[in-house]
Amino acid sequence: MMVSFTLNGRKQAVDVEPATLVADLLRETLDLTGTHIGCDTSQCGACTVLFNGEAVKSCTMLAPMLEGGTLMTIEGLAGSVGSNHLHPMQEAFHQNHGLQCGFCTPGMVMTAVAMTAKNPKPSEAEVRHGLEGNLCRCTGYQNIVASVLAGAAAMTSPIGSSEAAE
Repeated sequence: MMVSFTLNGRKQAVDVEPATLVADLLRETLDLTGTHIGCDTSQCGACTVLFNGEAVKSCTMLAPMLEGGTLMTIEGLAGSVGSNHLHPMQEAFHQNHGLQCGFCTPGMVMTAVAMTAKNPKPSEAEVRHGLEGNLCRCTGYQNIVASVLAGAAAMTSPIGSSEAAE
């Protein structure tokens, strides 16, 4: 079946089997491998993407559900602020060492972007609660939380918010 949606700011139409998972569509058909598959059971959050601005686990979403919607992956996040810049949340993860092996990082970043869109100035407790659906096997949570707080601050600063608007 044909599915039309916006992917990372560009119109996309793909012919998919109705039972195709969005995670598989991204990785196997569209060659967007930044979205990781860690568990296939929606437990780890490594496959988190933004669908219509909401953080969703792409391993539990069927491709036909994308019809008419807007999907943002980790690859498109930096593109939302210009090709030569990281998104403020990505930069915060880099500056605050919010990754160790990096496997969970795309899902953490996408969850953090959605979380801070709803709550631009989260407390540490709110960040910890907001990340509950994402697991880090390296146990790097302290730096991840610090990264989300720094990313939220950068996104609400005049420089960070102007970059995010580009």
